[in-house]
Amino acid sequence: MPLTLYELAGADPDLRFSPYCWRIRMALVHKGLEFETVPWLFTEKHRLEPSGQGRVPVLVDGDTWIHDSWTIARYLEETYPDSPNLFGCDISRGITHFFKFWSETVLYPAVARLIVSDIHDCLDERDKGYFRQSREQRYGKRLEEVTADRDARLPAFHDLLTPLRKTLHEQSFLCGESPGFGDYIVFSAFQWARCCSTFELLTPEDEVAEWRERISGLFGGMAGKATRVATSN
Repeated sequence: MPLTLYELAGADPDLRFSPYCWRIRMALVHKGLEFETVPWLFTEKHRLEPSGQGRVPVLVDGDTWIHDSWTIARYLEETYPDSPNLFGCDISRGITHFFKFWSETVLYPAVARLIVSDIHDCLDERDKGYFRQSREQRYGKRLEEVTADRDARLPAFHDLLTPLRKTLHEQSFLCGESPGFGDYIVFSAFQWARCCSTFELLTPEDEVAEWRERISGLFGGMAGKATRVATSN
């Protein structure tokens, strides 16, 4: 029986854009595991009751419901040890913790401030009111005001990526010469933007953009194909 992954979806149910869900989608294909996906909306928390909470990603493996992307990744590693490794050794797993916390506290918030109004525009009508109210409360202004000056803020965002750029100057992936879960955590921020917005965060010659394309091309180009949803309407 394939695994089941609940993912946040937009007005188009095929548009899956949550960075936390993309971490797990990439992890599942990295490990070569069969899975099916279920679209989920912000306003459908009741559908996740068996997991004991109301956020995605949620992975269902038989009778077991697992939530939280880090917990899911660890579950996959421990439950399916014969499939390709996500973390490497214990030291590598510790380093991946840095990617997780840096992304969640620095990178993801910076990306959100550049695309948050675009995220709203791609949502199902049932989710738009919740999203606008909760995010405008967070930012203290209208979503359109948050992204109004994004062109002027883009150089500062590029500077924020300097540690990634320097790392990728020395090696093909953040985790070394092959990708790991740390790559997928960081990549998911850029995948989030490409699925929801036509605003380009990176210039083509940027080493971070080149790395993003390498990740997009993995596993038959799964991630690269998914970004076309937002630009094909």
